[in-house]
Amino acid sequence: MDKTPHLVGMPPFRVDAPLDSDETASAPRLSQQVLRTDISGMPLEWIDYKEAVRLYHTGQVAYTCGSPLYSLLGGINARTGLQTQVDVNSIIATVGHTHSPGARRGAYLPPLNNETLFKRDGYLCMYCGSRFSSHQLSRDHIKPFSRGGQDTWANVITACRRCNNAKASRTPEEAGMQLLAVPFIPTFAEYIYLKGRRVLTDQMEYLLAHFPRSSPLHSRLHSWSC
Repeated sequence: MDKTPHLVGMPPFRVDAPLDSDETASAPRLSQQVLRTDISGMPLEWIDYKEAVRLYHTGQVAYTCGSPLYSLLGGINARTGLQTQVDVNSIIATVGHTHSPGARRGAYLPPLNNETLFKRDGYLCMYCGSRFSSHQLSRDHIKPFSRGGQDTWANVITACRRCNNAKASRTPEEAGMQLLAVPFIPTFAEYIYLKGRRVLTDQMEYLLAHFPRSSPLHSRLHSWSC
């Protein structure tokens, strides 16, 4: 039984391991994430190609959006003689009750971590305005811990290590350092975007439609693309 996956628009590549093996994840384009939504279109999560194929196989995909990502070829059906093929799109809507946090407007508080924080702020230091790589950035508390500040989205910004050290255990006003942007708490759809790796154009446009109109990400994403 041939379980070699093939990618649309690319020559076949050989994978001796079964499709549920992590070895296939290194194949070209198979690392691209798929955006999963509920049947109403509310974004839910990012999934890999293995989970996407499982959802197709179990009949949980209600409809698809976006562009075709890849086509996976599986085994030969003994009765029909046809080879199994699953075409995976960049956005798939699934059936079933999901308890989406995004449906609870105003009640969702996403977990805070440096990866999503830095992406929220565009990898810019919110004091000097320069862009840095992740390992050159740090999490700065506007109101320091020593002054009763909390480790929350509304009290943290991205800062380069030099500016963070210069501010030390002071407020920006005390340190004479002006914030370039006010921190904000991402909505569920915004957090889905922040968690995404290599978000495709159609996925980005879909997520943008679910951002609040007042979201700072609208202007930030526009300025980053210019």
